[in-house]
Amino acid sequence: MQKNQKLKIAVVAGGFSNEYPVSIRSARSILSWLDRSLYEPYLVVITRERRYVEIDDKSFDLNLDCFGFKTGMGDMIRFDYAFVTIHGTPGEDGKLQGYLDLMNIPYNTGGVLQEALTFDKYACNHFLSSFEGIRVAKSIRLPSTDNLPSELEMADMLGMPVFVKPNVGGSSLGTFRVDKPSDLMPAIEKAFAEAPCVMVESMITGTEVTCGCYRNSKGVAEALPVTEVVTHNQFFDYDAKYNGAVEEITPARIPAHQFAHIQRLTQDIYAHLDTHGIIRVDYIIEADGMPTLLEVNTTPGMTATSFIPQQVRAAGMEMPDLLTEIIQQSFL
Repeated sequence: MQKNQKLKIAVVAGGFSNEYPVSIRSARSILSWLDRSLYEPYLVVITRERRYVEIDDKSFDLNLDCFGFKTGMGDMIRFDYAFVTIHGTPGEDGKLQGYLDLMNIPYNTGGVLQEALTFDKYACNHFLSSFEGIRVAKSIRLPSTDNLPSELEMADMLGMPVFVKPNVGGSSLGTFRVDKPSDLMPAIEKAFAEAPCVMVESMITGTEVTCGCYRNSKGVAEALPVTEVVTHNQFFDYDAKYNGAVEEITPARIPAHQFAHIQRLTQDIYAHLDTHGIIRVDYIIEADGMPTLLEVNTTPGMTATSFIPQQVRAAGMEMPDLLTEIIQQSFL
């Protein structure tokens, strides 16, 4: 690429999961925020059936041999960078990152190992729980519907209530609160309809908060302001996340020492995972005043009303500047 030439950015969205619509919305927000004086951005959509570049009302097949596409005029455009905003597979589990590594294309997320680990909620939480100061809820992993523990055995191991959720995926799709053992198996069957592996986790109660973190232009992990999540549903489910059945309060209404502790813990998790780009970490502050880790999200929602843009605004920053810092990290 010649000096002063704009970087051609592929904002990669879509994916194979039920989070496809959220991913497309995130991508359109990112496209609106990218600095056009520095970048020439394009929307790249990945589905099971097709991979293509969308320009206005036209689409052009993505050429995987060069990570580019041929325009209607016959010119070949090759991308210099991929901003991945797929929620779910193949952009949040390391598959896409492996391809980009092979093509020597820089991108905004963690690498193959980091994405594969954080995509598996059970594995990620148990890995992070090995570090001092990180507390997680009790959980069991159900790799298949064969040889399941009985409902009473699960209740004895975890107590009640519990949450049954796909071990991979997001947006709380296929997640159910279960209050009595007799309702466990129906919830597990529904969760298996969303994913090949299911996690059953003890319910923890308290104040739900979430905190974003990114690596700044100096290479230092910097935590964003903490958001408090107040849902009017049983838990922070898909309806609460995307249909307004929730209050999202940034900065969170928690004591200053808790606020600072959540930020430090999020920076520690960022470092333990050795990840990149923007992550978001969710917690419950329990009655003892200490946070319990819920999960780590390495491609968080980026719509205008999502947590990360809220936290960026609360930090006195602008999304175009933050995205520029993240992209430029790859070219230092």
